[in-house]
Amino acid sequence: MRSVRLKAIAAIALPMILSNITIPLLGLVDTAVIGHLDQAHYLAGVALGSMMISLVYWLCGFLRMSTTGLVAQAVGLADMTALLKVALSSVLLAVLLGCLLVLFQQPILSLGLSLAGGGELSLHYAADYFSTRIWGAPAALLNLVLLGCLLGLQNARAPMVLLIVGNSLNIGLDLWLVLGLDMKVQGAALATVIADYLSLALGLYLCRQSLTRLGLSMTDIATALRGLAFDQFSRLLRLNLDIFFRSLSLQLCFAFMTFQGSQLGENIVAANAVLLNFLMFVSFALDGVAYAVEALAGKAKGAQDRAQFVGVINDCLLLAAIFALLFSLGFYLFGPSLINLLTDISEIRATANQYLAWMFVLPVAAVWCFIFDGIFIATAEGKMMRNSMLLASVGVFFPVWWLSQDWGNHALWLAMCSFMAARGLSLAYTYRLALNRHWWFKATPVG
Repeated sequence: MRSVRLKAIAAIALPMILSNITIPLLGLVDTAVIGHLDQAHYLAGVALGSMMISLVYWLCGFLRMSTTGLVAQAVGLADMTALLKVALSSVLLAVLLGCLLVLFQQPILSLGLSLAGGGELSLHYAADYFSTRIWGAPAALLNLVLLGCLLGLQNARAPMVLLIVGNSLNIGLDLWLVLGLDMKVQGAALATVIADYLSLALGLYLCRQSLTRLGLSMTDIATALRGLAFDQFSRLLRLNLDIFFRSLSLQLCFAFMTFQGSQLGENIVAANAVLLNFLMFVSFALDGVAYAVEALAGKAKGAQDRAQFVGVINDCLLLAAIFALLFSLGFYLFGPSLINLLTDISEIRATANQYLAWMFVLPVAAVWCFIFDGIFIATAEGKMMRNSMLLASVGVFFPVWWLSQDWGNHALWLAMCSFMAARGLSLAYTYRLALNRHWWFKATPVG
């Protein structure tokens, strides 16, 4: 039984790890391409602009999470009608939100710039980056829904193709527009917008293929669309609202890292951008394991198979812990060389190396929260995720930074490590409580 489960985990986790690392690889390429230009304000501007657009998009990350969990449960129940209604409701919501972001881009940008601080040139290039990237919002949000739907369908190959092709296109366009056409910051942003829309076309094709293999036709999709009821849509909205506040708390912490870093100087914000790319690399790789939890535990929840549910989680926790230790060792051995690859500016290299030790600690501190997040996505328990994140941000991140702020940039990294550890601990406690009180399954011994 366990060998079958491990094969199912590997079939989702390994392709998603390989494809997920292309996402931070894209960030690393952005940083490397801009970091090799002759002035620090280009890199600082991209760091600020990218943080603003990432904050906006990641706040909409509920589109992928809720779609994955609810589609996986529908697969476990073998309810194709519910599956289509979840997917279509999420598509409609993504289109609406994407159009609203484009419509209200100027107020969003003004708010972001007012919070960011920093030098005049850095803010100028941040505005250039954001104003270009925001036009990709409808495609970027729809891609989140398509990715969630494919993962919920237990299809790891299609998301892998979608992410690798999309991000490879982005990297190629990045190099061409920034270095070939000398478009600098706007070129980096435009490359992502073009890649978002090309990825959308590919994602729609892959989703149609997956649904066809399930015996679903365009007629079935049209029938499900006509049958959408407000109560079902409102359930999705309630779940998404909880995940939204969870994501807001998370992104406020990351935005605070960038904005507060900008108050400490352009070299600090640029160096933190380099190190945060390392953290993003770890996050997206470990998310590959978390996606296996979401898909397989969600299916087990829908089928009411408690033993399979607990077994998937235990195996994924072990796998993720091994990966986290390998990442810590990798940063210890190769961290300075990686920093040198990302920027030629000696001041940024020296500054980043001052804080590199935090990268040895962060993977081990953060690994647990990724897997436990996957559990509550699988069970569609957005409220529990929200409460845990609020506790970790309001109760840990900001108090730790406030108490240690005399340490300068070290205080920001201490707060981030503490925040990640607190997320994992609070979610682990809630998970054990849920099992012991039989919230999701009938009373049976805990596996």
